[in-house]
Amino acid sequence: MPIVFRLIPASLAIALTVAMAAQAAEHASERARFTVERVTAGLEHPWAVAFLPGGGYLVSERPGRLRRIDADGRLDPQPIQGLPAIAAYGQGGLLDVVLHPQFAGNRLVYFSYAEAGSGGIGTAVARGRLDGHRLDDVEVLFRLQPKSRTGHHFGSRLVFDRDGYLFITLGDRGEMARAQDLGDHAGSVIRLHDDGRVPDDNPFVDRADARPEIYSYGHRNLQGATLHAPSNRLWTHEHGPQGGDEINLPQPGVNYGWPVITYGVNYGTGTPIGEGTHKDGMAQPLHYWVPSIAPSGMTFYDADAFPAWRGSLFVGSLKFRLLVRLELRDDKVAHEERLLAGELGRIRDVRQGPDGLLYLLTDEDDGQLVRLRPAN
Repeated sequence: MPIVFRLIPASLAIALTVAMAAQAAEHASERARFTVERVTAGLEHPWAVAFLPGGGYLVSERPGRLRRIDADGRLDPQPIQGLPAIAAYGQGGLLDVVLHPQFAGNRLVYFSYAEAGSGGIGTAVARGRLDGHRLDDVEVLFRLQPKSRTGHHFGSRLVFDRDGYLFITLGDRGEMARAQDLGDHAGSVIRLHDDGRVPDDNPFVDRADARPEIYSYGHRNLQGATLHAPSNRLWTHEHGPQGGDEINLPQPGVNYGWPVITYGVNYGTGTPIGEGTHKDGMAQPLHYWVPSIAPSGMTFYDADAFPAWRGSLFVGSLKFRLLVRLELRDDKVAHEERLLAGELGRIRDVRQGPDGLLYLLTDEDDGQLVRLRPAN
């Protein structure tokens, strides 16, 4: 049988060489040196990554697929079956994915997604039991009410705290006034038990004019959330308009101001939004960005691979295609460092892996899962 040689087009060969060289290069941050190592590519607009016990990953793709990657980085060509109908519409689709804290025993996977229904589309959260290539016993735990027909600002990140509560972040659906309406889930942080029940001590459970699931409100579009493990506190970030991206430490019942107060302005015109940047009864952000970096993904680093990064908060940037490292003192940002500017693409998710390395997802047609490894 003759051997057939296939020539790679010169342009493709050059692109591959440049990409491989960029990832093999050593990078210097202010406190550590690292290389970027590709785990896998071929992901279509990946949104979130979760780490499976014993190695391997689950990755959500915004068009509506949940993908499995083995410990060696091989992408299973068969998506996980059993998901409900996903509305891949505008900025919506399959969004976050996390494992239950006792996943090793119960195999429960939680995910957020855009769901079509009466009134339009809204963010929903479901869980199912992972069995090989499918999710069984899938049940919807939460649905944003009311739904609407816009394609913007779905949120949504999922975080379990050490007490087993599930936090869900939601966007204002591009209809900004909704974030100030306690009878509307949009623009809020939600707090539930792991089975979807509303905790008795949620701040608005006794108010007839409020949704009992709401924990905090007045948010615009929260696409980053993480637990600060030592304090068991939730940290979030949210997109501002033209300027005014925020980091917040959500507290029960607190109003974070959108759209009454903001450090952003209207797109294009630059005209003010709301009543300024401060108002009594509305919380100030812990940190904000002007201009916007379009943040997505968020994690605290507390592992041993990069000891000089312990305590840093990492945030991905979609707009500037970079990774932000923040140093904190007394719950305030004391210093900011920007890494990997323009080298990987739009960074959608940032996670610390069980191996102590830092993992990033790139939001591209051919998205990648990569990890940062100490240069030594």
